[in-house]
Amino acid sequence: MLPKAYLQTRHPKAAQCDLCNWHGVTVYHSHRRVVASHLVLEGSLAGGDTLAYTLLNISERDAPSKRSYWKLWLAGIFVVLTLSCLRWGGYLLVARNRLPERVDAAVVLQGSMAGERARIASAMTMLQRGSAERVAFSVPKESYWGEEIAPIARNYIEKNYGAALASRVEFCETSGVSSTEQEAEALSACIQEHRWKTIALVTSNYHSRRAGLIWRKTLPKRDPSIQLSVDSVADPDYQPRGWWRQRAYATTWLMESAKLVWALL
Repeated sequence: MLPKAYLQTRHPKAAQCDLCNWHGVTVYHSHRRVVASHLVLEGSLAGGDTLAYTLLNISERDAPSKRSYWKLWLAGIFVVLTLSCLRWGGYLLVARNRLPERVDAAVVLQGSMAGERARIASAMTMLQRGSAERVAFSVPKESYWGEEIAPIARNYIEKNYGAALASRVEFCETSGVSSTEQEAEALSACIQEHRWKTIALVTSNYHSRRAGLIWRKTLPKRDPSIQLSVDSVADPDYQPRGWWRQRAYATTWLMESAKLVWALL
């Protein structure tokens, strides 16, 4: 015979008769519920009759899990970060700095055909308005067909911007370069040769932050006194706002983001 108080310690629903016996009882506890399987309760009635009850799966209501709240928080944070990246992530590649009123030279880096035309136009505009004393173009020594690039480039500048401005243009040969780091090393020698102390680096918007980071590591090795700024030129191949809406923009963003992370390491 087990008293009612003992049954209440097992499970409150089991304490519903005054005199009860347990036969073949299996009771186990978990952190969420207490379950009794094959629980037999026998109670004595008036006249000596016996009334038996079989209760299966007596359980308590599950308590709210703390893990569910953490999952909701993580999901919310993920959504916020994703939306922020889509809205502002394109500008992470773009350097935002004010150009000085005047520099010794605007140095134009190599790029794609459409990007190079945009960079040339920006550098020549600086030369026309007096923001740059000289313009330097990074060019390979010769083309795939063995022709020298510098004379061809000078003819292009004279044709489109006039002989007066073309006379203030320099061409720095950077043959054999395949990365921004190598181009920075090659152009640093050209800059030091001309004794320029204030430089405006002219490159595409998506390339500007990484280029500025690399150049600020490279130039001081040649001359720590050189001051560098970056001109972020709008490029036809990339638009920071809505970068994920066009495949070409998204491809540029993914590739340049990976290179930027590598440059930061």
